[in-house]
Amino acid sequence: MSDSFSLSLWYPQMRLDSLGDKLVQVLSQFAAHGGERGVFSATAWPMNWREAAAFQEVYGLGEHASQIDYAVTQALELLHPDYAYEFQIGWMLWDPETEGDLESQWVRRNRLVRVLGYGPEFDDGAYEQEGHIRIDFGSDAPFLQEGVALNAQAIRCLEENIRQLIDLIDAVEKESEASARLLWSELGDTLAAKLLTRLNRLQ
Repeated sequence: MSDSFSLSLWYPQMRLDSLGDKLVQVLSQFAAHGGERGVFSATAWPMNWREAAAFQEVYGLGEHASQIDYAVTQALELLHPDYAYEFQIGWMLWDPETEGDLESQWVRRNRLVRVLGYGPEFDDGAYEQEGHIRIDFGSDAPFLQEGVALNAQAIRCLEENIRQLIDLIDAVEKESEASARLLWSELGDTLAAKLLTRLNRLQ
């Protein structure tokens, strides 16, 4: 069964006026690791996730995507300690065209990843559990593909997806100078353990 997973990042002595710079640093790593150079959308959420968005702009993918600096500046014009800021960015991963088909061709598909920056008072201090910045990768299916028959192409594509994920995580942590990180899933399963089990089956 597929699960959703996220990467949480914390920064020492984080100030609200530094959030924009950190978001730019994180978003900028996607282009070097299979992602787009621009942002698909930007949203500012007041108080908690149940409230209506105070700001939202959808730019698009590819040539329609917004420059990262511009999108972050736009959203953070409403800079408040009880706001969260969401940016969606395209990220290309290998995916089988037909699930479970041994002869299925694999194609690179764009999926939207959510990058969230938390003000210290948003949702009663959610950043303490979820990080000053959280990357919501969505489903773990592209890294496990547990229902897909394994052949040489499937193994190569899965390994490339996993390597791309690891390289992105390392780059984000290093370039944004995070003091702590946590990779976690909605169901509480350890993604690292699931990846290890899947890799063992690939060999």
